[in-house]
Amino acid sequence: MQTIALVDDDRNILTSVAMALEAEGFEVHSYADGAEALRALTSHPVDLAVLDIKMPRMDGMELLSRLRQSSNLPVIFLTSKDEEIDELLGLRMGADDYIKKPFSQRLLIERIRALLRRDTVGDGRTGPSAETSPAIVRGPLALDDTRHACTWHGRPIDLTVTEFLLVKALALRPGHVKSRDQLMDAAYGEHIYVDDRTIDSHIKRLRKKFKAIDSDFAQIETLYGIGYRYREG
Repeated sequence: MQTIALVDDDRNILTSVAMALEAEGFEVHSYADGAEALRALTSHPVDLAVLDIKMPRMDGMELLSRLRQSSNLPVIFLTSKDEEIDELLGLRMGADDYIKKPFSQRLLIERIRALLRRDTVGDGRTGPSAETSPAIVRGPLALDDTRHACTWHGRPIDLTVTEFLLVKALALRPGHVKSRDQLMDAAYGEHIYVDDRTIDSHIKRLRKKFKAIDSDFAQIETLYGIGYRYREG
């Protein structure tokens, strides 16, 4: 049974969403604030976390930052309509997705299932087909599906599942432009819609991670109004 952490200071949301997730076969751990959730998740990891941004004591941003120090746990943010800046910052900090309140519980469940499927692929739990998947090498870049490992000039780069899938989609065909829609499909699946800026935020975070290893990194190119490509050579 896959385990979901649900963190929100709204008791009504905790109760109703927990009931919906449990009806779908998930085990749910509910927390009313970020500090409580951090203590619990540090000692008892889960498969995915759904975090509200605005919470007392420790908000979703700080909780995500603390979690990202030691974990690539898939994270979905719950945001209000007036929190556009926060949601973009959250994506740049490493959240995988966000959903605006008020939200459809069915949509949330679909997003959760999509992220969990990708996470299973990312850590190599998909059986023989994943075990035989060849590594992708493009110059100093190496991607290994079976271990969800990425290196640049031999140095490891810690990527979330979303980030790994985006790099893979671009590196598979160097020089070919990938539209944002194509990258959405590669990272989230064909039946999940995310906003264009979600992809842009993930790309910015990817570049930051590579530049932390190599300040001259410029392999991921932006073609304004079109999309992105992995530079040949």
